[in-house]
Formats: sequence, structure tokens, C-alpha cells
Amino acid sequence: MFAVLKRVLIGIVGCVAVALVALCIFAWRPAIAEITPPAPASFAPALIAQGEVLASAGYCASCHTAKGGKPFAGGYAMATPFGTIYSTNITPDVATGIGTWSEPAFRRAMHEGVARDGAHLFPAFPYDHFTKLTDGDVAALYAYVMTRPPVRQEASANTVPFPLNIRLLQAGWKTLFFTPGRFRPEPAQSAAWNRGAYLAEGLSHCAACHTPRGKLGAELKDRAYAGAPIDGWIAPPLGKTNPSPAAWTQAELVAYLGTGVSRYHGTAAGPMSAVARGLSQLPAADIAAIATYFASSNGSAGAGARDTAAIAHALAADRIGTGLSYDPAARLYASACASCHYNGRQLNPLRPDLALNSAVNLDDPTNLIRVILYGVSARDGAPGIVMPGFAHGFTNADVARIAAYLRSTRTAKPAWTDLESKVATIRAQGQGQ
Repeated sequence: MFAVLKRVLIGIVGCVAVALVALCIFAWRPAIAEITPPAPASFAPALIAQGEVLASAGYCASCHTAKGGKPFAGGYAMATPFGTIYSTNITPDVATGIGTWSEPAFRRAMHEGVARDGAHLFPAFPYDHFTKLTDGDVAALYAYVMTRPPVRQEASANTVPFPLNIRLLQAGWKTLFFTPGRFRPEPAQSAAWNRGAYLAEGLSHCAACHTPRGKLGAELKDRAYAGAPIDGWIAPPLGKTNPSPAAWTQAELVAYLGTGVSRYHGTAAGPMSAVARGLSQLPAADIAAIATYFASSNGSAGAGARDTAAIAHALAADRIGTGLSYDPAARLYASACASCHYNGRQLNPLRPDLALNSAVNLDDPTNLIRVILYGVSARDGAPGIVMPGFAHGFTNADVARIAAYLRSTRTAKPAWTDLESKVATIRAQGQGQ
């Protein structure tokens, strides 16, 4: 009996050992030799300038710069269901950055999600989008980051628990969810549409925020751009399920993506503020191309009649909402909000009309609550316009009353539930990075 058990145990151990060896062989990637950091003068100025624009539109500084930290030195915390992952130092520092990375090493990281030393990168780094970039664009990005000032800053320790922190296991994740390869144009679409798709799906990785993810952290491709939570905010749907009463037309998208301000939708806030700042560095034709790409699938074509009705309703709601009322919520709104958000007989893009705003029309009140609590800073909002936050002056009940009032008077949507509890949760989370 013991001899049989012993043989079974040895067999199990042997199978496990074989499986581990097979995993190592399957997942192993060779290291790429270190180099002496190339002199900044070795890169053509035009290539560096191209890389600067691409880095802006890819939000490299936003994700690789901690609050109050030096640009590109890493340390930005990204909360995931599997723990916190900190962005890495991508300055050309030889000890703590990527100063010893060759261009092929950098390109492999972008296209395959593998570091110079052969370690698999966590998909918090969106290589599943960057894999679509051309070699030429990757070369320009390399030229730009390698000519930034080197910063010595050690990497922060991730909190991903064992065994999920084992890098070899990322090879299995890639087998399930990652398809490497460059962007392939759609022959049936226009040049502008394909350019927009290349930028949106690759460099600017829009789906990384606006697409929900499954239990293993991969984007749900069958729900692309259906909206998702990100950094304590809600990234709204970008397709036909977007709740905005006024359609996101190509012209509205151009204005919003290029300036962060839309006449019919308001001002970018939260994580979207960095997106608008980043995209604003692109040529106008590229911003128009991204708008073309999204406008082709969001149902904005032929929406003029619906939009006219929505705008008329918004202006009427403004006039009603600012009238004398004994409703405590209405009085609170009138004293704190109406003086700025009252639009009269025409819409002022710098004073967003809340009946048209996505935050009031979403199924989740998170974005509206965050803006009421923490406002919109001069850096994030329209030039010269600041919305104050009311976190110090309003109680949780006050914020909940205003949110409920706007939902009931500015939309025909169902009332939000448990608002005061939601406000308390968001207040406890703080303003974020």
C-alpha cells in the first residue's frame, strides 16, 4: 500500500516538475544586451520632435510621473483588482531607468510586453495597444525618452500578491488575451478613419479606459467602448449607448478632444483632462481623424432633431431650476451652482449645461459627485475657468441632495439610489492623484 502511494506521489511530483519546466521554456524570453546610453545629439531633432508629439498623445508622462514627482521617473500608482502596480522609471538613467536599453529592447517592450532583461511586463502597461504602433513611431518615442533628463529614482514595490506576481505567468495571460501585431488598415474605410483608428486603438489606447474588463484584467472585446470604472471615475461609453442627450458629433469630438471643452457636453475632468491635454499636441488632422473614427460608430449621424429637442429641454430646465422654490435641494443648488451653470437662452461652453452633461445622465453618479466635491482645477478645466470644490463646505447629505435634484430636474432617467452613502465612499477615497 505504501509502495503504491509512494509511486503515485512521485508521479505527481514528476508531472508538476515537467509542467514547471515546460512553463519556463514556453515563457522564457532572452535578455537583450545592455548598451551605453546614446548621446542625445545622435538623434535627429525632427525624430525627437515627432516622439514628443507621440508621447503626449500616448500620455506617457501622465502614467510615468507620480504626483509631485519628476517627469517620466515613474512611481504613479495604478490600482487593480490584483493589487497596486507602480509605473516604472523611463528616463535614461542607467541605474534605475532605461538608459541601458537599446532601441530593439524598447521596441520589444512596446510590441511584445517584455522588458530588456526578458521579464514579462504586467498589462497595466498597455502593450496590447502599443503593439499596433509602427516601427517608425516606436523609434521616434525612443529618441524622445532617451533625450529626457535622466532621473535616479528606484522603482516602488508593487503589491500584487504571490503567485500573481510571478512574471512567467504573464506568458499564460498573453496566450489567452494578447494578439501581437501592427495595425492593419481597413480597405473599406477612408484614410482619415484608418488614421483615427490607428491613433485611438494604438497610441492613445482609448479602450484601456473605456472598455470593461473581465476577471483576469483583460478588456472584454465584445463590449468594446461600453464604459468602465477608471481611477475612481467612470469612463462613459463611446458608442451608441453613450447617455448624453446631445450626440457626440464629429465636430463636438474635435472640440472636446483638442481643447477639453465642448459646447454641448461640458469640460473634461478627472483622467480625461490628461487625455485632452495630450491630444491637443497632435496635428489638427489627427484630432479630426480620431473624431471621424468614433463618430462613425456612435450613432451621431442624423441626430440633429433629437439634439435640438434636448438642447431646448436643457434651456427650459435652467429657467425652471433657477426660479424661487421652497425645496431645500433647489435652494442649495440655486445658492451654490446656478450662478455659473445658468445658460439663459444660449449655451455657454465655459459654463456647462448640466442637463446635457454626461455626468448627470450616466447610470452611476460617481463623476458628478467627484466634481461637486473636488471641482475642476485651472490645469484640468478650460483656460481661465475654475470650478471650486465643495468638499469642505458641504456635508455628504448636501452633495447627495444636489445630485438627486439635478438628476430629477435635468433628466428623465431613474433616480440614483443610496446617494449619501456613495458620497461618503468617494469622500473617503480622496481626490486621487
